Amino acid sequence: MQLGQPSRTALATAYARAYHQIASEPRIFTDPLAVRIAGITPDQLTDLETTTYQDDSDMRRRRRLFLAARARFAEDTVADAVAAGTRQVVILGAGLDTFAYRNPHPDVRVFEVDHPDTQEWKRQRLDAAGIELPSSLTFAPVDFESQTLAAGLAAAGFDRSRPAVFVWLGVIMYLTQDTILDTLRFVADQATPVRLVFDYLYPASASKGEEMDQRTARADLVASIGEPWLSFFTADEIANVLRETGFDRVDDRDAPHLVAGYLGSKPRQGSIAPPHVLCAMRTG
Repeated sequence: MQLGQPSRTALATAYARAYHQIASEPRIFTDPLAVRIAGITPDQLTDLETTTYQDDSDMRRRRRLFLAARARFAEDTVADAVAAGTRQVVILGAGLDTFAYRNPHPDVRVFEVDHPDTQEWKRQRLDAAGIELPSSLTFAPVDFESQTLAAGLAAAGFDRSRPAVFVWLGVIMYLTQDTILDTLRFVADQATPVRLVFDYLYPASASKGEEMDQRTARADLVASIGEPWLSFFTADEIANVLRETGFDRVDDRDAPHLVAGYLGSKPRQGSIAPPHVLCAMRTG
């Protein structure tokens, strides 16, 4: 994110979620607020999707379905945690995520953690879209250059002594490994049971041929807007990191299997190492 500006990748993700609501494709994730918070009309979304992005339409569709699937996976995890008694949800790097404004659990408190600039931009979007702030929502602005996650959540009234589920989507690839480890340790130290959902990228070297070129092109694009990818893991590497930081259960799924599971189809095979999403737990 560039200083003083909201995250452009957060906006791109919001556009993809919104377009999924109007595209002629199987609906994996339903979000009635996605188009409103995106701040543009369905016709503008369609034009943006078909004329602006440079990667091919099939790759855009696969990326869009993964973003929808990871959001559903996260909210399914939240629902499981709530059913088991958890009453705190923390959205790390919330961007334009709308869960807090659709929260079907009135006794569940949602904390949105993000950079102050991004949160101010989101508040403007919410106001323009006529989306009310629910009483169960608490903003926790954190500028990691001057404040820790622990301090930001404590100031927002988050209770470290009670179980929680943390959702951390589309973030860790932009962080250094030291920052990732610090955050994992913070989450693992939460009262149990604690759940954490996040996604990660394999190293580019795990892809082959033309799809490796497409992966490299996307990495160059996000770097050019000041939000470069910094950290990559294989499934074995991230599993080891999670065990070392205190988690004792990991449910890791790659994009083709995650999407196929929701569509009831066979996973698509390719030469690109797909993104992964996982749920890590510490149960005791």
